[in-house]
Amino acid sequence: MTEPGQRLLTLFNVGTLSFGAGAALRCPEDLMDRGATRLFIVTSPPTRSLCHPLVSAIEKRGGAAALWDDLKGEPTFDEFAQAMEAARAFGADAVIGLGGGSCMDVAKLVAALYDGKQSIKEAIGVDLLKGRALPVACIPTTAGTGSEVTPIAILGDEDEDLKKGVVSRHLVPDGAYLDPLMTVTMPPAVTAATGFDALTHCIEAYANKFAHPIADIYAEAGIRLIANKIERACKHGDDLAAREAMLLASLYGGMCLGPVNTAAVHALAYPLGGEFHIAHGVANALLLPHVLRFNIEAAPARYAAVARALGAEDTGGDVATAQKGVDVIVDLAERCGIEQRMSAFGIDVGAVPRMAKAAMTVTRLLERNPRTLTEADTIGIYEAAL
Repeated sequence: MTEPGQRLLTLFNVGTLSFGAGAALRCPEDLMDRGATRLFIVTSPPTRSLCHPLVSAIEKRGGAAALWDDLKGEPTFDEFAQAMEAARAFGADAVIGLGGGSCMDVAKLVAALYDGKQSIKEAIGVDLLKGRALPVACIPTTAGTGSEVTPIAILGDEDEDLKKGVVSRHLVPDGAYLDPLMTVTMPPAVTAATGFDALTHCIEAYANKFAHPIADIYAEAGIRLIANKIERACKHGDDLAAREAMLLASLYGGMCLGPVNTAAVHALAYPLGGEFHIAHGVANALLLPHVLRFNIEAAPARYAAVARALGAEDTGGDVATAQKGVDVIVDLAERCGIEQRMSAFGIDVGAVPRMAKAAMTVTRLLERNPRTLTEADTIGIYEAAL
């Protein structure tokens, strides 16, 4: 964990951030004010109906809209290629991602690579994307990834059963429109899973070798909001105050991802999504307590601060307080109905060695973890989560 002045921190902020009930309808207006006339909307079957007011607004101004909703889950290279083909066939001059992180990630990549000057494989990695061809805006309908403000997009590589990321300032959207009304239909299970994704973003950014005081502010605030509101949002989906709090917490987590990013929880979660197709937020929730128990000795003061933000009892000692924080996380997951064991998803001990090998390749995240992990450590964490 760094102190002020120890390293350079650069934030790439979204161009327009609109937050509050009704914000979504500002999105097409802003894009069309910039000259867009053919807006390509990446969405999913569950959120397709939420696009209809946007389409009406676009057509009312004389523009055209096309909806693409062929995502079956978390996006793959093949699905990205299908979205790109549809966008080019439509002749898009702007892109909107409306949905969860999958929709927003695909929208960001379609906008970036639309002109064909780079392939997706050439852009995978950190700072390899050379630019963005089209304007892009994002409207989240879940409160988890924070993709609407991040320089990151993730796709699944079907050949390697592993998720791969594009990280670039060019992926930060021109606009983010956070409207709690767009999240009230989210089912409890999705609310819980995406909420735990946001919680993991905040915790891993706060306890991170690249931690920074600017990101710390967002991370701590996000942890507090989620600890206080996630159960309410799961059990009372029409509570706009709870929905707004979770959307804000997700935003805060997203604000941490560019300058700091995540660490071992996310690295170890990638094989769960890639091979076993476990939802990303659920994968994080499965692994979070076990990775934190492994990490506490490397940064006890940081994890004690996380525990206090979660509302855990302060025992007076950092290690004991940090462990109380892990207990709060486990209890919170149980109250929100999140499964706690990997075996419930058909993962057995035989899969652990290959999962560990795959996780160890995610070096861009593992290098940020407060405690260095060996492959044997990773095997131990997976076995504890079985």
